[in-house]
Amino acid sequence: MALTHPSAAPAPVAPVRASVRPWPDPYLDVEQYDPEGDLLVLNLGPQHPSTHGVFRVKLWLDGEVCIKAVPYAGYLHRGVEKLCEKLSYVMIPPVVDKNDYLSAFTNELAINMAFEALNQVEPPRRAQYLRTLGAEMQRVASHLLWLGTFGLDMGGAIGGGATLFMHCLREREGILDCFEVWTGGRFHYNTLTVGGNRHDVPAGFAELVTRTFKAIRARLEEYDALILDNAIFRARTAGVGRLDAQLALEHGITGPNLRGSGVDLDLRRDRPYGVYGELKVNVAVRSEGDALARYHVRMAEMRESIRLVLDLVDGIPPGPLCALKPVKLPSAYKGKAGQAYVSIETARGELGTWVVADGSDKPYRCKIRAPSYHAVSLIPYLAPGNNVSDIVVTLGSLDPVLGEVDR
Repeated sequence: MALTHPSAAPAPVAPVRASVRPWPDPYLDVEQYDPEGDLLVLNLGPQHPSTHGVFRVKLWLDGEVCIKAVPYAGYLHRGVEKLCEKLSYVMIPPVVDKNDYLSAFTNELAINMAFEALNQVEPPRRAQYLRTLGAEMQRVASHLLWLGTFGLDMGGAIGGGATLFMHCLREREGILDCFEVWTGGRFHYNTLTVGGNRHDVPAGFAELVTRTFKAIRARLEEYDALILDNAIFRARTAGVGRLDAQLALEHGITGPNLRGSGVDLDLRRDRPYGVYGELKVNVAVRSEGDALARYHVRMAEMRESIRLVLDLVDGIPPGPLCALKPVKLPSAYKGKAGQAYVSIETARGELGTWVVADGSDKPYRCKIRAPSYHAVSLIPYLAPGNNVSDIVVTLGSLDPVLGEVDR
């Protein structure tokens, strides 16, 4: 049967995995599909491992094929933006750490850069250098966890499903060891502050990072061979969740999901911050727009980030870590009145922070532009016409973090 708009003639159901324009209207009433049909309503989540967090997608199924999909977010809402109005500038970074809980370092970087832009504070070169190094280390750690869970999303497709996951966690643990030596924390760091950094790298840090990332670089080749030589993996990802570049741009998609659809945009290269203006950043782009293309983009990004880490860690310059003098109480720092917007390139795309200040020690308003929120908005467009197992793969290939979606 066919899903039709009231003003349109009936059309045949798109075949499974079809992604042809015009994309489906997510607001159509399922009664228009087949008033006498026996559709199954299935709730995918909110407690389900393949939703990558506490997230619910309501599916209308004709047999195994999805007719309509409606996402429901908000299960992890903490009121972060409202909290920012109640806390001082230097108390906010530990709160935003938990938004994208797989990229705490870049969460801190985005919000502190916004506060610095608001107050015309320029961090010293050593702090900028270490921020860039940490951002690239965090990108590799985040992509490794994505890769491992992506294998789990396909069940027994890769080495029984758990093999790739355990291997990726092993490599990620090495990166977390580096962050622990640097900041004292493995998951949430609270290491960046307005004007610079709180923690300096200890002696022997460069050798530890070099050893860790060279080992990861060698093992990535093994993973690529393990995955791409697997016919099941290729069959489950090629042509699945195909994202049209125009649809991606209309929904504000950024990062690997956008570059996997053929749009060459990376803020590290196109709007440099930190010391990216001194680096050559090779941006991976694929034109297919499917789950396999997004896999290729993230694998290439990991290799490029490892190259950047190894180049950066040997050239950490001397100098101070913070442009502002230490203060005893967080409330002692007061920002200037005005507003500023700053965005950076995280593992999931453009993370932006817009801050409005009234001259007190707290922001008047703080708005966070989270790339994962835009990614999950694609589900009503990518799910129809696919079967349930392919919807799981599509969701995993978008790599959303629900703490960032809900905030």
